[in-house]
Amino acid sequence: MTGSPAAQHQLDLVPDALLAGRAADGDTAAFEALARRHGPLMRATARRLTGSLADADDVVQETLVQAWKQMDTLREPAAVKGWLLRILGSRSIDHLRKRRNHVDLDHVESPRDDSPRTGTQDPENNAVNASRVEALKAALAALPEEQRRCWVLKEFNDQSYEEIALTLNISPASVRGRLARARITLARTMEEWR
Repeated sequence: MTGSPAAQHQLDLVPDALLAGRAADGDTAAFEALARRHGPLMRATARRLTGSLADADDVVQETLVQAWKQMDTLREPAAVKGWLLRILGSRSIDHLRKRRNHVDLDHVESPRDDSPRTGTQDPENNAVNASRVEALKAALAALPEEQRRCWVLKEFNDQSYEEIALTLNISPASVRGRLARARITLARTMEEWR
């Protein structure tokens, strides 16, 4: 990282559009500020798309290298977040294709229950919840890859249709269609868990 912590903190307060413009002009500190700001979302997105933290870190690194090399091609600096996610989506897809479009959902982290633990938890409830999570993983694994990607970005990352479209380089209408089909399939598959 470049610069002092105080200088880094100041850059962390600068809007994306200004940072992207400065990064396009070769300012590495501005690019690092963008990476710090959007890195956690990129890592979470890549983890959900690739199914592994190690693969996610590789994909994020590749994305940042590509983004740095192509900063001067960014047409709308204010849209740098979507641009980064679009590159990340492409890199994730490339990574998955190398793995023959197979995501091992056993390594995908389950949504966490951040509620306080009380020691009076019901073992039967825990077993049912664990079974429910396993059933969802199996249902997700059975979805076509393009539907699974859209569903993960929407449900795990809470991205809008437009953000998903940018990430996957498809139209928002395609996102809506894929999500609708994924939801119908998942609802049918998970019916017994309702």
